[in-house]
Amino acid sequence: MNGHGQALRATLAIQLDFELHGAASELCHRHAWPDRGNHAGNHLCVYGKLLCRRPRGHNTGRYARGGWVDEPHTAKGYQSDFDLLVIVNHQKLTDRVEFWATAEDRLNRELAITKALRTPVNFIVHTLQEVNAGLSEGRYFFIDIARDGIALYQSDATDLPEPQPKTPNQALAMAREYFDEWLPSAAEFFDNFEFNLRQGRRSNAAFQLHQATERYLHCVLLVCSFYTPHVHNLGFLRTQAERIDPRLIEVWPRETKADRSRFEKLKEAYVKARYSRHYRITENELVWLARRVETLGHVVQVVCEEHIAALERSAAA
Repeated sequence: MNGHGQALRATLAIQLDFELHGAASELCHRHAWPDRGNHAGNHLCVYGKLLCRRPRGHNTGRYARGGWVDEPHTAKGYQSDFDLLVIVNHQKLTDRVEFWATAEDRLNRELAITKALRTPVNFIVHTLQEVNAGLSEGRYFFIDIARDGIALYQSDATDLPEPQPKTPNQALAMAREYFDEWLPSAAEFFDNFEFNLRQGRRSNAAFQLHQATERYLHCVLLVCSFYTPHVHNLGFLRTQAERIDPRLIEVWPRETKADRSRFEKLKEAYVKARYSRHYRITENELVWLARRVETLGHVVQVVCEEHIAALERSAAA
């Protein structure tokens, strides 16, 4: 890991240690449980683990193979980032809003304001039981991390179990099931968007377009990795999907402030378009976004169909 990666490791280890202990102490106090630190038998923090998943493209880690992309100021406007998995041993500690908002705010602040980080950082929180289940079910996301991830912090030396990859026929069946469910669902929300746009209901149209986008991203993630984060943040989902196939990067122009602003409005639509009277989006912005989402749908379909075709060849071999 280079010097910047070492600084990232130190920063995140300190932050994770703070967050885990703070969350544990708060829960212990709230439920009158004994707070035993990291000792065996502790109700909450026996196990804390932070793994860095190296960004991937065409199933090869860009960071690992020297293909790291750091071009935020070029016409492409794209930058690779770190993908982190935080593993805890209590379901309550996975509540992102209640226990991890401080960590997320700090990472965003140190990237955008203090410049202590120059690489975007995303993180997902799962219980050890969820990770073990993902490995036993052959979910690529967890298998990749168990195989290639870099441990940045551990409260003990417990290793993850050996993954159990799916058989070719099992993988094919699951990929087809996800594809048949999520691609039509995304198209239905896009139809709802077009109806609301024709009716002049711009806020509702924005929400429907957000849902279409979210479902397209869930589709490609589930079909190609058998995993998708349980979040509505389009920026986070987009980053995860773009690791699967670089063609997805080209869907969203990033070179101008206007391009980035329109995507931010779409990202905000999940909450603000429904609940904020101050949310504003123009018809022209919606039309521009709709063209991008249509393109996203086409690319997702191609990527998924190619992946399913590869699984069919593997199953027939």
